[in-house]
Amino acid sequence: MINTWIDAFYSIKPDAHTPAQAVSFGTSGHRGSSLHASFNELHILAIAQAVVDYRQQKDINGPLFLGLDTHALSRPAWDVVLQVLVANQITVQVAVQQGVTATPLVSRAILTYNAQRSTDLADGLIITPSHNPPEDGGIKYNTPDGGPADSEATTWIESRANQYLQDQCTKVKRISQQEALSQVGEYDYVAQYVAELEQVVDLPAIRKSGLTLGVDPMGGTGLVVWQALALDPALGIHIVNSSQDASFAFMPPDHDGRIRMDCSSPAAMANLLAIRQQFDLSFANDPDADRHGIVDAAGLMNPNHFLCVCVDYLLTHRPQWSAALKIGKTLVTSSLMDRVVAAHGRELYEVPVGFKWFVEGLHQRWLAFAGEESAGASLLTFAGDTWTTDKDGIALCLLAAEITAVTGLTPSQYYATLTAQHGHPYYRRIDAAATPEQKAAFKQLSAEHIQTKTLAGEEISAILLNAPGNGAAIGGIKVCTANGWFAARPSGTENLYKIYAESFISEQHLQQLIDEAQTLLASVL
Repeated sequence: MINTWIDAFYSIKPDAHTPAQAVSFGTSGHRGSSLHASFNELHILAIAQAVVDYRQQKDINGPLFLGLDTHALSRPAWDVVLQVLVANQITVQVAVQQGVTATPLVSRAILTYNAQRSTDLADGLIITPSHNPPEDGGIKYNTPDGGPADSEATTWIESRANQYLQDQCTKVKRISQQEALSQVGEYDYVAQYVAELEQVVDLPAIRKSGLTLGVDPMGGTGLVVWQALALDPALGIHIVNSSQDASFAFMPPDHDGRIRMDCSSPAAMANLLAIRQQFDLSFANDPDADRHGIVDAAGLMNPNHFLCVCVDYLLTHRPQWSAALKIGKTLVTSSLMDRVVAAHGRELYEVPVGFKWFVEGLHQRWLAFAGEESAGASLLTFAGDTWTTDKDGIALCLLAAEITAVTGLTPSQYYATLTAQHGHPYYRRIDAAATPEQKAAFKQLSAEHIQTKTLAGEEISAILLNAPGNGAAIGGIKVCTANGWFAARPSGTENLYKIYAESFISEQHLQQLIDEAQTLLASVL
């Protein structure tokens, strides 16, 4: 099985003129399958050379920090990237003993290197398809601000890569793997990250609390970080699964029977949920450790719920943070966060789906916290400095432990105090079938297409095609009332669209929102 995927990576030659086989950067890099000619050697050659060209255009002359996760295709892709980068005289920093490296550690390394520098800045590449199935591959580019590249950069890189792909990468520079490895530098990502963690999480409070913490790295890059942290017995960390197998055979099937290392899925988290009573809190991360899954006695916490807990806690337990700092959320994250932020007299910064929209605010330190509904978030240090500008699942897991250590409440208990104060939200996301033409029609939507004045029995208060925070197009639509909303956007890879909906009234009202949203969309798409 694994050998089949790797053989296909090298043997299948994609056709750049076929859209499904071309390089395509979504919200976080290019992803695909070697078996479907969407993640193959030629793709990686083209992307790596395109990144080299982008660096030259932007005068990025510092080292490139290169990371990879534990998916089967990540190491072959890492090999190819390394061969191209070194052939182009780029200084590459890889992990000690060429080990795997989590996304937040790469972001942290870039930021640490670039601190106090204005020239010869570093950037990074991470080989990962995140929580995708074992047969998938992915690659994403992080710019010198440490975060996911913005749309301008990815559009440029995508276009240039497809030019190389059309020529079968004949113009790509490349040297042998042996020669490339002889010229790389080593960077101790784990030691550096762990040494600095007390800047962002109250580890002394966790040590003092005596909490027992269970950790499942889900076969991913977080394992080496958690192993390093577990060397401190006072932190109470117990790693419940140290397996690393590129087939991820130890993973329970997700809701649809496929294997995904999704730490926000109750089905994928079944192993940890089964033993949750053994620990005060339990955590999990996806393979590149940029997402967090939080488990307490009540079960797996909904990511939306935990993000709201984080915001309320941080705004009362970070006295050095300026009152002018904003809180970032994607527009499909729970509106409970809006109510929490308003209660603290803070300003909300609402953006389209994709963590790249938070990078500037975290880097320039005017966003205190940024989170998205898919269990990704980051935050500033105690002193109000930048920690990471990419999602950090490890820090968020430890923040859950800090919250319990300091308040005596589990995250679920803390969430109950918020709903008692601000109302109880009912939230759901569903997928609906859509033709390519219907998906394209989302780009043509306007407020005038919404003829009705009410939604699920309430007056419509806002129709959004652009995010309130930064004015960027959301790639879909969001319709709001006083006690509910729905948002819809097309999938970037499948023939479907996603509907997100939330009600502060009841489960029945939520279903009414979804039903009316589907009827409404069917009439305009």
